[in-house]
Amino acid sequence: MNRPLPEDPMIRSLIAQAKRAQVSRRAMLAGTGAGATALALAACTTGSTELTPAEDISATDKTLNWANWPFYIDEDDEGNYPTLVAFEEQFGIDVEYLVTVDDNNSYFATVRDQLALGQDIGADTVCLTDWMVYRFIQLGYTQPLNKANIPNAANLVASLQNPSFDPGRVHSLPWQGGFAGVAYNVEETGEVRSVSDLWRPDLQGRVGVLSEMRDTIGLIMLENGVDITSNFTADEFNAALDLFREKVESGQIRNVRGNAYTEDLVNGDTLAAICWSGDITVLNLEAGYEKWKFVLPEGGATLWNDNFLIPIGSPRKTNAETLINYYYEPEVAAEVAAWVNYITPVEGAKEAALAIDPVLAENQLIFPDADTLAKSSVFRGLTAQEENEYQAAFQAILLGA
Repeated sequence: MNRPLPEDPMIRSLIAQAKRAQVSRRAMLAGTGAGATALALAACTTGSTELTPAEDISATDKTLNWANWPFYIDEDDEGNYPTLVAFEEQFGIDVEYLVTVDDNNSYFATVRDQLALGQDIGADTVCLTDWMVYRFIQLGYTQPLNKANIPNAANLVASLQNPSFDPGRVHSLPWQGGFAGVAYNVEETGEVRSVSDLWRPDLQGRVGVLSEMRDTIGLIMLENGVDITSNFTADEFNAALDLFREKVESGQIRNVRGNAYTEDLVNGDTLAAICWSGDITVLNLEAGYEKWKFVLPEGGATLWNDNFLIPIGSPRKTNAETLINYYYEPEVAAEVAAWVNYITPVEGAKEAALAIDPVLAENQLIFPDADTLAKSSVFRGLTAQEENEYQAAFQAILLGA
C-alpha cells in the first residue's frame, strides 16, 4: 500500500499494496454475522460486576500481543511489518501481531466470557470500532490508559480528543478511520452520485451493500435527510430499514457482504456498491487504472474510527502503552499511512508523509480537509435496547437475503 498522512480535524491515511486489495480491515465474514451478533447483543443487556485489572508484569515480561484487523498495518514483500520490527528493535519488546478481528461482533463473541471474568483474552491491546469500544467501556472490560506512558497522545487531532463514547480519551486512542460511501464501475454504468442512484432500473440486481448496519442503514438515513449523529427516532431508523428490506426483496440489491463485496465488484456481479473508501483505492491499484470511482454520496457519508484499547485482563499494560505511544509519532504514523488506505489520527503525520509521496497529500480520501469531513457523519452511540432492536431487525433481513 502507499499513501500519506493527515493534519486537520482528523487526519488521513494511505493506499494499500495491490496484493492485499481483496481484504478490508472491516471485513465481516459471510455466515458469522447473525450468530455472533446475537451472542454479543445478549452480553449488552446485562451489567458487569466491577473487575480488577490484571497485575502489570511489563517490567519483567518484554512481550506483547496485539490483535487487529486483516491488512491494517504496513507490510513488506516478505510478510514483515517494518514499523513493528523497528519498534521491537528500539524497545526490546517482542510483539505477536494477531490478525484475529474479522468483525466487531464476532470478535467480541469469542472473548466476552473471559472478559466477564477479568481474564487475559490473549491480546494486550486490540483495535475495535467506536461503538464496540463504547460497549467494552460500559461493561468495565478496559483498563484506563496511563497517559504518562503515552506522551505522544498529545498528537491526537483535536476533533477526536473528546468523543461521547470515551470523554477525554480515558480508555481508548484511535488507530485509523475511514469513510463509507458509494462506488461504481466507470466502464459498465453511468455516474452514481447518491444512494438513490443505486436504485436505478439499469442497476437492477447489480448492487452490493455492506453487512455493517451503521454504514448501510446510516447512508440510507443520511439520504433521507436524517442526522445520524443526533437522537434520531426509531421511526427514522425503521424508514431506512424498510427501504433496505424492499431493495433486498425486490432483487435490486444482489449481495449484502463484508469484505466479499470487493470480489463482487471485481468479477462483475455488482456494478455499484455501498463500500469503504480505502478498498476502492486498492482495487484500482490492482487494476492499474481507475476502473471504479468512489464517491461521498450527496446525502452524506459515514465516518468511523478503530481504536486501541487495553482489555481488563492484559498483564502487559505498560508494554501496550509503549506501543501506542510509538504509533503516535508522526513519522511512524506517516509510514503506516503510506501502506494503508484509511484516515490516520496523528497530528503532523501529513507533513511527515510529504517526504514519502507529496502527491498523495492532495487526495481528499486520504487527507480530507474540513470541507470533505463536513460531508460525513459519525453514527451516534446506541443504547443497549436500541442496539438489540436495530441489529436484530437488520440481521433478520440479512438472513432472508
